[in-house]
This record gives sequence, structure tokens and C-alpha cells, in this order.
Amino acid sequence: MVQERLVNKAVSVLLMAGFACSERCSIRPRSFDLIAKREEFLLIIKVASPIDNVSEEIARDLDLVATHLSGLPLIIGERGRDAELERGAVYLRYGIAAVNPETLYDYFVEGVPPLVYASPGGLYVNIDGDVLRELREARDLSLGDLGHVLGVSRRTISKYEAGMGTTLEMAIKLEEFFDAEVIESIDLLNYSSHFEPYPPGEPSPESAALTALQRLGLQIHHLRRAPFQAMAHYKEQTILAGCGSAQKVVKRASLIGNLSEITRTHALCVTVEEVRQKRIGRTLLIGPEALSRLEDGQDLLDLIG
Repeated sequence: MVQERLVNKAVSVLLMAGFACSERCSIRPRSFDLIAKREEFLLIIKVASPIDNVSEEIARDLDLVATHLSGLPLIIGERGRDAELERGAVYLRYGIAAVNPETLYDYFVEGVPPLVYASPGGLYVNIDGDVLRELREARDLSLGDLGHVLGVSRRTISKYEAGMGTTLEMAIKLEEFFDAEVIESIDLLNYSSHFEPYPPGEPSPESAALTALQRLGLQIHHLRRAPFQAMAHYKEQTILAGCGSAQKVVKRASLIGNLSEITRTHALCVTVEEVRQKRIGRTLLIGPEALSRLEDGQDLLDLIG
């Protein structure tokens, strides 16, 4: 299958780059497929081809997980709706960068950043405005002079120097004219969340099981498509929390524990019915009665260990 091949390809590149990778998230629904960590870098990765399969809801969940784990969301694919993704080019899906495996390799293994980004109408590059201004002034050229040479307006040159992107063709003209580099590379690790929080909705019976965590003083961030239903914060500690029937959470417990190991967080599964408290790998399985006997978040962290 294309999906499995792409995940394996991505994992191979990340391992070559020195990342530790989580198990693949094969449980549906899923907003991401794996998490990778190298030193201070934490990547929350969605594999999709075409990348248009990443819906706004998936992107929001991907962003939320990355934000609250101090990580970076990244989409890996081979195609868009109409064409293959170009090597060395960055595509955006709801503000999240999407690249093909070859670009991933160039960036993390070879240390070669992409230069081109896709936008409606074609491929574009960012101009280093300060460098362009210095080159122009060194030639004693006015904005109008340079615009005349390139066949654009004075205002367009001013916008380039202010940081406006341009077509790859125009950037090549600039570099050929000055015999110098003016294209600014793209940093895949530069990401800022732009999503608004999920609007409040009616809590499901499953998510209601997490209200006990709020009673303990934990801050809860609900998710819709991740392998865990919420991320809970207490002081400086983070818990990946699953909830639901015992049958459901037991299936997820091992994966949640693996994800918590990669992200250096804690793992918890809260059941809606009473169960015998136990540990599944790194994940604590606990029922509502045992949870109700705890006084605060520190008691829970001590229990998780």
C-alpha cells in the first residue's frame, strides 16, 4: 500500500538523521502517524498522499498535539491533487508544511534546506531583502533602475526588499544580474500555531470520564482524532490520556505508552466502568472509583510513576 510504503520511507530517513521514532499509529481515527525525536526537536508527522487528504480537522489536531508537546507538525507525501510534490519545495496544508521524502532527506540528513514554496499559481521563493538592498546600493542603482532592468515596477522592487516572495524565474534573474545569492532558504522548523481553540461542544460519555482529572487540578486539552483523547497538564508535567470503555482503552494503552516514551511524558487510560487498576507497559489503567480517591494531580503523577 502507498501509505505503508511512505511511512516506512519516512521512518528510514528519520532514523538516518538520528531521530528516535515511535510506533506507527495504526488506530483510527488518527491525526498523525508517528512521532520522532532528536535532541530538542520533536516532530509530529502525518503521512498522506495526496496531501489534500489532510482535512482541516486533522490539521487542527496535528497542530494542537504539536503545540502542547512543544513540537512541530509536518506532513509527508508524494503528491498533491494534480501533481507530484517537487524535491526541494515546501507545500502548505492549512498552514502546516508538507514535503516529499526526498526533501525530508535533504533537510535532516544532508543539511540542505528547501528554497521553493508552492502557492496558488506556481512555485515561489523568498528574497533576502537586506541582501538585495545592499547589492542594489553597491551598484548605485535606484529602485526604478533595477525595476527597469527586470521589467517590473519600482514598487515591486521595494516589496522584494521588504521581504515579499517572487517567482523562481524572477529570483534567477536577480541572481544572474548581481552574480550573487538572494534567495532565502526555508526553515522547516520555524512554525507558529495559527488555529483557534476547538469550540466547546457537548462532552461525550467517554470524554466525561476525564472531568475527574480537572477536579484534580489538571488542565485538559481535548483532541478529536489522535490516538489519545486528551493531553493533560499539571505543573510542568504532561499526560497523554486515553478514555473510554476498558475494551477500547486496553487496545490503545500500549501505543499511548510508546508515544509517551518518545515525548517524555506520562501515559494514562481512564475507563468509564470500574476495572482493576494495572499497568500496561508505561500506561496506567485506572477506573473512576480509584480516580475519585485521589486528592490532586500530584497524587495521580505519583501513581503513574
